[in-house]
Amino acid sequence: MCTGSCAKCIGITLITLTILCILANILLFFPGGTVVKDNNYITDEVWFFGGILGSGALMIFPALVFLGLKNNDCCGCCGNESCGKRFAMFTSIIFAAVGAVGAGYSFVVSAAAINRGPKCLTNGTNYDYPFHNGNYLSNHTIWKQCMEPENVIPWNLTLFSMLLIMSGVQAALCVFQVINGLLGTLCGDCTCCGNNGAV
Repeated sequence: MCTGSCAKCIGITLITLTILCILANILLFFPGGTVVKDNNYITDEVWFFGGILGSGALMIFPALVFLGLKNNDCCGCCGNESCGKRFAMFTSIIFAAVGAVGAGYSFVVSAAAINRGPKCLTNGTNYDYPFHNGNYLSNHTIWKQCMEPENVIPWNLTLFSMLLIMSGVQAALCVFQVINGLLGTLCGDCTCCGNNGAV
């Protein structure tokens, strides 16, 4: 098993998911696809920056580290050619843990936002949270309680669901990289210093 190549594939996937999560979080600042007059009209969980910080900034560093593992110079460590590669794979475990924490944060924020529902204009006067404990998810008839922004419920539900799924995938990939990193630490990579696995 080529642990470096596997880490590179994980890194590429994480970079793609990171960009999508950041974009999803940015779109949430425009509830219903419109610009609101007051920032207080934006759902509170959007300001927790789950997609920008958790699945975004905290995921960029692990992804870049994983991308570089395949080409990491592994020679010349205490006379052992594979020592440097093994150490690089070991450090990737730490970065994978950081990524998992970031993805977990985004996952929790998204789940809380979906359960709480969006902030919207109710009774024609107040911006509030009309839904409780996810009751709006199975009962679409109560969606009419949100008068504006228009289409804020499907907008928030779609974007937070995307963040929930993508952060879950990110967390799973980081956990997989922990296992991959352990294998790389213990066994080394199948291609090290141009030996291509030759004994």
